[in-house]
Amino acid sequence: SGSSLRRKLVDLCVPLSTPALAPRVAMVLSDLGQKITGAFRKLNAAPIIDDDLLDEVLKDIAAALLHADVNVRYVSELRSNVKKRVLLESDAGGVNKRKLIQKAVVEELVRLVSADKKPYKLEKGSANVIMFVGLQGSGKTTTCTKYAHHYNRKGWKTALVCADTFRAGAFDQLKQNASKVRIPFYGDYNETDPVKIAYEGVQLFKKEKYDLIIVDTSGRHKQEQALFDEMQQVADAVQPNDIVFIMDSHIGQACFEQAKAFRECVNVGSVIVTKLDGHAKGGGALSAVAATNSPIIFLGLGEHFDEFQPFEAQSFVSRLLGMGDLKGLFQTITEAMPLDKQPELLSKISKGKFSLRDLYEQFQNLQKMGPMGQIMQMIPGMAQLMPKGAEKEGVKRIKRFMVMMDSLTDQELDCEVQMNDSRKWRVAKGSGSSFQEVTTLLDEYKRMEKMVGKMGKSGLFGKGGDLTQLQRNPGQVMQKMQSAMDPRMLQQMGGAQNMMKMMKEFGKMGNMGDMMESLGGIDPSQLQNMQKMMGKMKMGGRR
Repeated sequence: SGSSLRRKLVDLCVPLSTPALAPRVAMVLSDLGQKITGAFRKLNAAPIIDDDLLDEVLKDIAAALLHADVNVRYVSELRSNVKKRVLLESDAGGVNKRKLIQKAVVEELVRLVSADKKPYKLEKGSANVIMFVGLQGSGKTTTCTKYAHHYNRKGWKTALVCADTFRAGAFDQLKQNASKVRIPFYGDYNETDPVKIAYEGVQLFKKEKYDLIIVDTSGRHKQEQALFDEMQQVADAVQPNDIVFIMDSHIGQACFEQAKAFRECVNVGSVIVTKLDGHAKGGGALSAVAATNSPIIFLGLGEHFDEFQPFEAQSFVSRLLGMGDLKGLFQTITEAMPLDKQPELLSKISKGKFSLRDLYEQFQNLQKMGPMGQIMQMIPGMAQLMPKGAEKEGVKRIKRFMVMMDSLTDQELDCEVQMNDSRKWRVAKGSGSSFQEVTTLLDEYKRMEKMVGKMGKSGLFGKGGDLTQLQRNPGQVMQKMQSAMDPRMLQQMGGAQNMMKMMKEFGKMGNMGDMMESLGGIDPSQLQNMQKMMGKMKMGGRR
């Protein structure tokens, strides 16, 4: 319910006049994903599945992986494992061979980029010291800031310590980066001992009760003993909870030896792979790092601080193949808007009420969810529908709307007074906007309010309008949503066909256990909390 409202808000962020551009998959290794999806299409189109077709499909997939610089040994293992599984399980009665082959390929791809070792889990409320290591030029300092910014947006109290005294300008770079994202930092122009700087910085932020303290260490042009000795001394001084190795993906399969060398020197707990945008060697880097049994925790996808994506093998492969990531979407939504805060909003929607204040709060929640392009990739079929550059335009539009709404009075936010021309001119002057821009904001709000009113009347969020109804009759729920939505908004979300496809995905889940399995293992406690929340809503509706 909360997610459906957010998907509608996404449309509000993108101008309806935006022309439809060529479909695209705006994510890392998109060529690889398209080639594997093409092999699956060939499989689905064939009337008969025989050994020759299986060999042909696996050959196409193997060629795509080799093109992405994946080690030939891993590719050979993948082909062999898929063949063995198909031969073993296809003889069983009632087995759908197409689905069996696709499932086997997906699971092997997940295994290819997975590590058995689990990464360190941060604990909020205590001082988590994370030390970053890597070669010079791998993007270590920028990644430190991205990492701090990622958790800062989630409500963590984060800080940066610059212990890189080897590279000229390292402290200046970290200082500029930290200032841009408003994160406290520590460093010393006059001190040349990185161990002393690291220790003093960590102790300072521990006293100030920071949740996450990130230590940026010196890099070198190559693996050399002086680098490893310094890393060990800094690690001994600050006693980090986790050591994160920053890996430049440009070197492809050579990542294996580099990651291995660092692991043998210091206790590397996890890896962040950087520069995965704009080249073809990412597959080699991901599979090579996973082969060292160092879990990958994030991917760096660009120069901007929000081009940083959490890595989870199953979700990554699912998005790679254009299947979306419902598990990731569910977690992102619940992090941005905790379940205990949703009943009040859903109760308002069930009565058809939606104020400018509610819209402002939803804009805030959308910003917490991260880059719009990443959210689109989580919704099956939506990544290809998002016009190029539309997500950045959408973010700008949200920020402009929020600046205008900051100039509204409490009565105006709660829609207790009529917004006449005099009030519009006041808001325009107070926010540095034009009269027309304020009018556009109010028009968009009216469009959203009208849709919420229709959704409330349709009974989607009232008595019985919870997840169980969605599972029992997804077609009926889809029809109600379709009738409540602006036709232009529906078109931008891929049309009724794409909406029906998503509803069918939920419908197939059957019960809560199946749902958890389909979403890749959502924490059962999250679903229990959601059920309790829905129960409270129904009780409130009976009073």
